[in-house]
Amino acid sequence: MNQPDKMFGVLVLAAGKGTRMRSKTPKVLHLMLEEPILYYPLKSALDAGFGETAVVVGYEGEAVEGWVRENFPESAIIWQREQRGTGHAAKLAQEWWSAYENVLVLAGDAPLITSETLKYFAERHISGGNDCSFLSFTLADPTGYGRVITENGSVRVVEHKDATEAERAVHEVNSGMYIFRAAALASVIDEISCQNAQGEYYLPDALALIAARGGKVEAVHADDAEQFLGINDQIQLANAARIMRDRIVLSLMRDNGMHCMDPSSVWIGPKVKVGRDVTIHPSVQLWGETVVEDGAFIGSFTVLRNSVIHENANIKGSVRLNDSTVGPRASAGPFSFMREHGELLENAHMGRFVEIKKSVIGRDSKVPHLSYIGDTEIGENTNIGAGTITCNYDGVKKNRTKIGSNCLIGSDTMFVAPVEVGDEVSTAAGSVITNRIPDGALGVGRARQTNIEGWSNRRRKKQSDGKSRS
Repeated sequence: MNQPDKMFGVLVLAAGKGTRMRSKTPKVLHLMLEEPILYYPLKSALDAGFGETAVVVGYEGEAVEGWVRENFPESAIIWQREQRGTGHAAKLAQEWWSAYENVLVLAGDAPLITSETLKYFAERHISGGNDCSFLSFTLADPTGYGRVITENGSVRVVEHKDATEAERAVHEVNSGMYIFRAAALASVIDEISCQNAQGEYYLPDALALIAARGGKVEAVHADDAEQFLGINDQIQLANAARIMRDRIVLSLMRDNGMHCMDPSSVWIGPKVKVGRDVTIHPSVQLWGETVVEDGAFIGSFTVLRNSVIHENANIKGSVRLNDSTVGPRASAGPFSFMREHGELLENAHMGRFVEIKKSVIGRDSKVPHLSYIGDTEIGENTNIGAGTITCNYDGVKKNRTKIGSNCLIGSDTMFVAPVEVGDEVSTAAGSVITNRIPDGALGVGRARQTNIEGWSNRRRKKQSDGKSRS
């Protein structure tokens, strides 16, 4: 949308408590696909081409303000310390929106609105020369929504609690999303009254006031009512999350060729990026800023968060990755966990019941099973035997272990960090390694085996003598 600077400002109303959420968390910070509800209308506005936004905060406003400043730092913050309705919120924001030719008002608890609808909405507002436009839609059961009443060519909105029986029979309802010509809104904002069933200042009242002054008001009807579903309780939040999940997964299947055997069981967050020819099996979760590159395979019961899966990598299933990276053609799982910037380089492998933390596993190296590798650097083409542990914590701080390339680490080896192992090193199974092992050496750190001949017979005789005396 190519509009001149200051053509539009976007005001997002996010001050409400959300009593029916039954939670101390402000409604707009409840998570939907692991992003706050408020993320979605802000992101849709930006994707639609609106560059400047403000957020009205109120209940637990410090938390909402903190999240906005961290995630949408260019947004202005406007406080509504006493929640007295949407008209009151708009009045408090007047100094901000007066700098724009038009102000788009969005609800912070309506996350399903799309950027395409917002673009269309703005274009209709401008092309129609409207003083006020608002999005409307049709519901089979409009209970609770403000009704759109058209009479003698004029349009107004009546809140459900204030509507007559005849008005409640109308099925076209107000979405609560508006575009006002700023000058038109400024001319009536002080006339909005709280003489209604709720004792609040309703922004929809501005429509009738603008029309009474000869302004042009238009209801822009949208066919997809699903976009306007608000969130007032946990059930509605779950329903909205399901709708957004379906949008994301089906879009990736349609546009990127993602192969998905059971789309209804796969959950993908809105910031996740998925390449071409990716296969995802049932019951997978991808969250945060995870990236899955071309040709990767993600097996069932895998949860990836803020991680990168490079091309043709194989996540075999039941894998957990947090803030970690799997290199090209590398593999992980099943039943493995990597966290805190762990990294498998090209063609490396992390196998069954392995945990890797803050470590780099070099090209073609393998940690096949039953191991903990923490604060470690492993070179290329090294094999780590089953049960190997890096003992990285001394009770005060974490210490590093370095294992070179082309090494063969025996099963049940313990590396007591800080310790360094050179290239082409082997360790004897069951060793405790506390000192540096030079290149090409065998490290042995265990007690010499002693065999006590005849011990079993003597034990049995002792047990037999004890029973006969009793």
